[in-house]
Amino acid sequence: MFVVGVDENGLGPRLGPLIVTAVTAEATNEAGLAIATKPARGGAASRLADSKQLVAYGDSALGEAWARAMVPDATSPESLLESLFLDSTSVLQKPCPRDHMAQCWRAGEAFESTDDVLTLVKKDVARLAKRGLRLVRAEVAFVCTRALNEAASTGKSRFVVDLNTMERLVLSARARSGADVQAICGKVGGFDRYGNQFGPLSSYLHVALVEGRARSEYKFPGVGTVAFVRDADASSSLVSLASLIGKWARDLLMARVIRHYKDEDDSLPNASGYHDPITARFVAGTALVRKKRKMPNDCFERTKVDNGPTSERSLNANGSTRRSASILLNRRH
Repeated sequence: MFVVGVDENGLGPRLGPLIVTAVTAEATNEAGLAIATKPARGGAASRLADSKQLVAYGDSALGEAWARAMVPDATSPESLLESLFLDSTSVLQKPCPRDHMAQCWRAGEAFESTDDVLTLVKKDVARLAKRGLRLVRAEVAFVCTRALNEAASTGKSRFVVDLNTMERLVLSARARSGADVQAICGKVGGFDRYGNQFGPLSSYLHVALVEGRARSEYKFPGVGTVAFVRDADASSSLVSLASLIGKWARDLLMARVIRHYKDEDDSLPNASGYHDPITARFVAGTALVRKKRKMPNDCFERTKVDNGPTSERSLNANGSTRRSASILLNRRH
């Protein structure tokens, strides 16, 4: 049984990318499956839990350590991130204005996780495998600010972008595993029904197994099951791991944006990119240099109106309310 944990980081910030991460593991026995779908216990719980509990902005070294444990041959944060990306760097850089690529893509970081933490995490990985859960791979999907703005301008909300990116990661995990997967995803927008908003999965026959506030789960023959679970990052070890790695990836990419402008004005604050006073100061403080450099605002800030669904009713406004016994066959648009 291949189990996939999927979670997002950066859905609501003012600056920086949306990161969606998937971690695939092979459950070699029932105990391994139980580990994947439940919170970590014992000493591992201090290193594998909801990223909001274990790390903070500017201190995501624990997520880096987990990523390094899964990609042991990475020699730098840049090579580690490239190994994790769902899409190639060349594909991700294609929409970037040539004169402004350095804002997001100028590397030069050093590893932050200590040898002691990395050793502990590697022992956790070995212990999980011994108990029946073998970590196979992690993949990180990167959705830049410009892509989010362009989607919003066409009426596609960040919630739908997040959902569709999760679908891509699940399909990638299925293809790489060569067998059906059991995917556990964090709830997108807190909605009950997702069938009408599926993108990459919309061409697959599927049945809704359950649709509720706490859990919405769908069966896709030839793919497996995909469940959207409330507070999944606190209840599933694999989703916790995806959240930790994703937090590290987003922090690294956001730090590149900050560094890009602090090179011009070192008095600028180290902003998180979220809707807070420090980020507001950073946006205001970079206004002149961005104007001087002719930086397109849609590459810097999420400025477009997010006119997508804000309620379950609007999420499902164009579709059916068929219940769990209904089989839906959607065609790709």
